[in-house]
Amino acid sequence: MKTVYLLCTVLVVFLTAPPVPSQEIVIEENYPLVTIESFFIQENSQAVGRNKKLESLEYIREAIGKGDKGSEIQTALNKLALEGVINQTRENGRLANYPDIRTQAAIVLGELGTPAASDTLIRLLGVEYEPMVITEAIQSLTKIGITNKAGRAISQAVNHFDMLLPDNRMAYAALEAFDTLAKKNNGMMDPFILKTVVRVTEGRYSGRVRARANRLIADLREY
Repeated sequence: MKTVYLLCTVLVVFLTAPPVPSQEIVIEENYPLVTIESFFIQENSQAVGRNKKLESLEYIREAIGKGDKGSEIQTALNKLALEGVINQTRENGRLANYPDIRTQAAIVLGELGTPAASDTLIRLLGVEYEPMVITEAIQSLTKIGITNKAGRAISQAVNHFDMLLPDNRMAYAALEAFDTLAKKNNGMMDPFILKTVVRVTEGRYSGRVRARANRLIADLREY
């Protein structure tokens, strides 16, 4: 009897108790909208696998071709250009390292052509160890508009490889960049850069590269 009474009491309390309000789900109404291009650029640049990153670069190229130079593009290119040398990510437990992706990202940064793109390329020169990536970064900096800061960064990269393994394509691209900088500055050249040019004339480079360095020195004397 006591059991029946207890059950009845519990039932009465349950039926008469006020309903517990359910937790309200808040939906953000002002969440920023993005274009389909921006969405895939960001998604693919962060995705696992080389092919997705290549797709991201293609989306970026198309966007730049349409005149889009927004922050999403710069952010994605930063990640792609520096992944494996500064940005460390893992794919299936192994560090992701795609020099060919960094090479293409360096080229596209030149197509972007913004001051922020130049800053990324200068940063890349300070940490990159693949000559092909550095060569494209140098050419992109020249395309964007070479500065004294960029000239120094290029010089440091060439000097580093000059001591280890001189690279003809890199050195030639650097000499072209220095020539552009000299024309911009009416011949005035940073002594640090001048020393690099002299090192190329005396270094283990092809005759074509050494001749280009000697021609640059001759041109500088004409200013």
